[in-house]
Amino acid sequence: MPFRNLFVPLQAVMNKILFLHGFYASGQCVPAVALREAFAGRAEVITPDLPMHPKEAVKFIRGLIVAEKPDLLIGNSCGSFYAQMVASVAGIPALLGNPHFRMTEFLKQRIGEHQYKSPRKDGNQNFVIDEALVEEFAEMEAHQFDNCTPESRSRIWGLFGDNDTLAHFEPLFLEHFDNSFHFPGGHTPTAEEVQNYYVPLIKEMLRV
Repeated sequence: MPFRNLFVPLQAVMNKILFLHGFYASGQCVPAVALREAFAGRAEVITPDLPMHPKEAVKFIRGLIVAEKPDLLIGNSCGSFYAQMVASVAGIPALLGNPHFRMTEFLKQRIGEHQYKSPRKDGNQNFVIDEALVEEFAEMEAHQFDNCTPESRSRIWGLFGDNDTLAHFEPLFLEHFDNSFHFPGGHTPTAEEVQNYYVPLIKEMLRV
């Protein structure tokens, strides 16, 4: 009986990218969708909805890293705040888009009821910012750079919008990391800005 189909070519293993959205956003925000479209067929881009509370969010992200084993983390704003902390511990590269390292300052000015700006899978678009939430972020902020290593200095990159009116933390970023880049946009990148400025850096970080 002849042997057939013994040697089936292995498909190339695609890189995995984990995107962490900003505080008001979700896994369906503009940058998340743009990244999925940009890497369709070339890399798997995972864009989950993150829990609102920071300790829950970090626990959730760490669980995803264990389960999915991403090759790269990408964050925007609060998502970059989380990405820095978990990437340093996990030893994987990260691209921090407009990182907001002082979420307490951001939240204190916004006490009250709010709505997410992009749809979430659970259908719940409403949330409340209160003093307890601010305190949770304060506890995390105080230790956010505790796990930085010499390796993470070169492994974690920052991308800063020249017209960002919310986060101005490049000097603080450069106290801990070496690679800083700019793009001519605001705090949340448009789909076009993701394609033109995020994607080339991501390809360089993944070496694809």
